[in-house]
Order: sequence, then C-alpha cells, then structure tokens
Amino acid sequence: MPEFIIRVGTPDGEIVERHVQASTSRVAEEELRRQGLHIFETKRGAMSLRDFLPRSRKVVTTERFLLFNQELLALVRAGLPILQSFDIMLERQKDANFKEVLTDLRDQLKNGIALSDAFASYGDAFPPIYSTSLRAGERSGDLEGVLKRFLRYQKIIVNLRKRVVSALIYPVILIVMSIAMIFIMITKVIPKFADFFAGFDKQLPPFTRFMIWFATALNNNILIVLGVGIVGFIAFRRWITSSTGRIAWDTFKLKIPLAGGVLHRFAIMQFTQSLGTLLGGGTPMVPAIEIASQSVTNQLVSQRIFGIVQNVREGEPLWRSLEETKVMSDLAVEMIKVGEATGGLTEMLGNVSEFYDEEIEARLQRIVASIEPLILVLMGIVIGVLLYAFYLPLFELSGAGSGQ
Repeated sequence: MPEFIIRVGTPDGEIVERHVQASTSRVAEEELRRQGLHIFETKRGAMSLRDFLPRSRKVVTTERFLLFNQELLALVRAGLPILQSFDIMLERQKDANFKEVLTDLRDQLKNGIALSDAFASYGDAFPPIYSTSLRAGERSGDLEGVLKRFLRYQKIIVNLRKRVVSALIYPVILIVMSIAMIFIMITKVIPKFADFFAGFDKQLPPFTRFMIWFATALNNNILIVLGVGIVGFIAFRRWITSSTGRIAWDTFKLKIPLAGGVLHRFAIMQFTQSLGTLLGGGTPMVPAIEIASQSVTNQLVSQRIFGIVQNVREGEPLWRSLEETKVMSDLAVEMIKVGEATGGLTEMLGNVSEFYDEEIEARLQRIVASIEPLILVLMGIVIGVLLYAFYLPLFELSGAGSGQ
C-alpha cells in the first residue's frame, strides 16, 4: 500500500511528520484529522515495485463479506450476543485470511472494544460506510435494522457490478481476438509474404511496402517495443495513483462516449445509495456526507461532493449544495430537493438510487447492442485492408503473367 509523509500540527502546537500507509492521500489525511491533527502538507513516500503490481486492499472478497453479513444478521435476529455470534462463524469459516481477521475482531470484542471500532481499526480494508453504520446501530440499539440496510446496499452494488461485467464479457473477447489476430498477421503472415514477393523483380504498391517495413521493424525490435510498453504501463499506473493523475483520469473517463454516461450514473447511484443507508441508520447528515462521498469510486465526483460538507454544516440545503458541484444530475437534485422539503430524504435517496440502477442497466444493453457489430465491422475492415495490401500484388503479378 502507498506510503504518505504528512506534516501535521498537534493540539500542543508542535509540527511533526507522520508516515501513513493508505490507498490515497485523502484517506491518509482523513485518518489524521480524526485524531485531531491539522494537515499542513502531504507528500508521497518512497515507491516500491509492489506499488505498481495489481493488488487488492481487501482482506475478504465482496461476495464473502456479503455472506458474512447475512450470517451475522441471522444470528443477531435470533437473539445471540455478538461475541457468541463470532464464535459460531469462526467455527464454520474456511477462508484462512478472513478467519484470522475474525479471530482478531473477536479478541477486540472480548477486550471491550465496540464492534464498529473493531472494524474501523482495519482502515480501508473494509468499506468506511460499514463501521459508520455499525456505530449508528450501536448508539440507537437497532443493530439488526442497520445490518439489513447495509445488506440491501451491498446487494445492489454487487448485482450492478455483476451485470456490468456480464455485459462486457463478449465485447472484451471480441477486442482481444481482434488484437491477437492483427498481431499474428503482422508478425507471422506478413513476413512470409515479404519473402515470397522478394523473389519477383517487380515494384510493390506503396501501401504493401509500408506494411512490410512496419512488420519487419516490429519483428526486429519486439523486445524494445515490449520494454517501452512495460515502462509506459508502470508510468501510467504511477500517474493515476497520484492525486492529480487520478482526478484527471476519472475526469477523462466521464467524457468517454457512451461509457462516460454509465460511469457518471454509477457514481451518482453510489453516493445516493450510501447516503440513504447512513441516514437511515441514524448517522448525522454531515458525517454521512463525508463517508458517502468516500464510497464513490470516481475521484472527481467524490472530491466535488466532499467539498459541500462545510456548506451543509453552515445550514445550506443539501440539494443546493449538490447542484453547485455540477456533477449531480438535474433529476437527482430535484428528487433530493423534494425529499428534503417533505421530510422523506432517506426514501427519496433510495428512489434516486433505484432509478439510476435501472437506467444503468438499460444503457448497458444499448451500448452492448451497438458495440458488438461495431467491433465486428472494424475487425473486418482491418483484416480486409491487410489482405488487400498483400493480395493486390498477386493479382498484378498474375495479370502480368497472363498478358505475356
């Protein structure tokens, strides 16, 4: 996990440096702010090779965490104490990593630490919304209701991600096959044609000569090309892990034709669903907005929404603050405005989330329906151009031979 070096001011007036490991600089800063420290400057710590490799910050998969909460809800509903519930789940847990985490959580509970604080001690290994929801349930005495709302939230997010992945499987397969076929033709087929044409004393068409030159250069410098590609990939990953790079990349993704609209709606759905879950569990408005903004994966949308916290704290209506961010749709703002005016904000946030859930699915179907034939057409055009470039000289040679 990346390390950040942060200059902070302590309540005693001292200025010190803290080394914090976190997924992003904002997560690290928020952790120190919760400790009562004032942030002056944040710098990225030393980078290691592990920072560039694919990794998961989670100690448990989303599906397994969903199953855990379903079991916990069933045991709480049956009237069992939390500590006994953890003992029962530990006996049935087969995942070694998660079992180790559950053991540590149980030990913390035995030492008198609250369930919400025990999960919060793992930082961003678990969703921030989870520990906050548990804390609200502990204060209100309605842990069962909080778990129900969180499960509903988690199921919506998991089901949507599954639908997105399922919709993209076939287009991705087509794209990979197209790239593989073009690579094989350039590196294997074209050199054989070049050797064949070398035996004829005839000037080849310009496009054919260009394709032979390109294929020869690629084959002769394949290691250099791969090296440049790897270096470029590492540089790109480093850039998008920086605060400015991540925001620039997420801004670009929102502008991608077709896909940008889906990503924008997904960000709105994440925020409204998270905020509704937190408010429904009894979390106050301001901390609910802070946590809900962190649940948004798009950093541009997340940062804009996080910026309204001070306005809401000063008494500005939520709908007006969200409207000023320019990242919330007019429909979402209007529905939130109605919810605030009628006192049914939590229910209205759920309606916004459900609406965009259905809207995302409909848009995905339209995108997939349009992109599949487009990929096939592009693949056919590319292959057709390659074939034309190397069969045209054959036709010319055969025409010349028959003319003699």
